[in-house]
Amino acid sequence: MKIILLGYMASGKSAVGKKLSDKLKMPFIDLDSYIESHLNSSISEIFDKKGEIFFRLKESECLKELLNREDDFILSLGGGTPCYAGNMDLIENSSSSMSFYLKTSVKTICNRLINEQDKRPIVARIKSEELPEFIAKHIFERSFFYEKATFNIKTDDKIISEISGEIAEIILNKP
Repeated sequence: MKIILLGYMASGKSAVGKKLSDKLKMPFIDLDSYIESHLNSSISEIFDKKGEIFFRLKESECLKELLNREDDFILSLGGGTPCYAGNMDLIENSSSSMSFYLKTSVKTICNRLINEQDKRPIVARIKSEELPEFIAKHIFERSFFYEKATFNIKTDDKIISEISGEIAEIILNKP
């Protein structure tokens, strides 16, 4: 079983993935970290030096590689991963995967991003007062892909252990 966590940046995918990994005793993989190790460069450096198109191609290659593996794991995607290169179709058509959309409000995402904006290439150059509108528009554009997940999990006003517990319960009660 491959458990795929998706959603907008700062929706908690990595934090939930790590907690879920502990609960289910399954390895956790962060797709961005996986890409960074394969390219020996940070996501920001890849965006700056090679551009977003290059990054999206590598991201899709790494996702395919992971989905084709035989082992079980929990995978957190980058915020844009489901929206490019037919990646969501790959996830949907993978017989051994379940996907979870961590649905998080614009307000919550803005509160999380405000102190780490410079570490996020997509929003690094956005003025903080313009961030809510940018995020709302981005989520609107991406929601078509996010909503294709097997399950939607609302994350607002929940702590990491609650969200991971909710996902674990779904997985463990799956017929």
